Amino acid sequence: MPRQARVHSDTGIYHIMIRGNDKRIIFLDNEDRKRFISTLFEKASEENIRIYAYCLMNNHVHLLLHEEDDNIAILMKRINVSYVYYFNKRYKRVGHLFQDRFKSEIVDNDDYLLAVVRYIHNNPVKAGIVSSPEKYLWSSYNDYISTKKRNDLVTDKVLNLFSENISLAIKQFINFSNLDCDIKFIDFIEKEELKVEKERQAIEALNDILLPKGLCSKDLSMRENRDIRNKTVIYLKYEFDLSSRQISAIANISKGTVLKILNKNS
Repeated sequence: MPRQARVHSDTGIYHIMIRGNDKRIIFLDNEDRKRFISTLFEKASEENIRIYAYCLMNNHVHLLLHEEDDNIAILMKRINVSYVYYFNKRYKRVGHLFQDRFKSEIVDNDDYLLAVVRYIHNNPVKAGIVSSPEKYLWSSYNDYISTKKRNDLVTDKVLNLFSENISLAIKQFINFSNLDCDIKFIDFIEKEELKVEKERQAIEALNDILLPKGLCSKDLSMRENRDIRNKTVIYLKYEFDLSSRQISAIANISKGTVLKILNKNS
């Protein structure tokens, strides 16, 4: 299926996720984690990208980044190349380490910014690794609650949303981080996985329809199969709630034709 372009954020702030290929582990020990973090900060500094939050899990990484020059894709590529080279050399392996392109979602207001920061820092808690975010060493949480920054993490943007008084801001940040999320926040990773699973089920259903008739998706473009094509489009739409783009890719039908069929039967 065609790769979907990254949606542009007017704020320049994005929640980024990268994951190991086939969900494989990308950090085998703490040396790997230290190497990734140092690479992240080095490349982000060179690209003039601010880091608001990060969290390293065993097989994926969450980042909250602020770009000025539409260059997050460049940053992610540089991190990928550098870390994969290190990882493959250290473990005497070859091939891809990360899954396809990084995932991203826009962060378009301060409320959502805070929700994403809290979500990122609570990933290890949600996974049952630690009981509270400050006990996890491989996230930016402790940079927020310490008066001594261990790196160049830009925390003022987030902390100033609580108070300009640093001590009060940290206290309120801790309280906020320990609350259940009161802002509707969809885990876009799980959302992506659900989307892929839905498409997989739709492909299986399509094959169940076509194979007994001796057909495949390419045959739907033939004039003599117009009736089954139309019924298939409607079925995929209402049974699996697929978008016209998804139906087009799965059924090998142009998006314009899909829209015409759906509009005619709406």
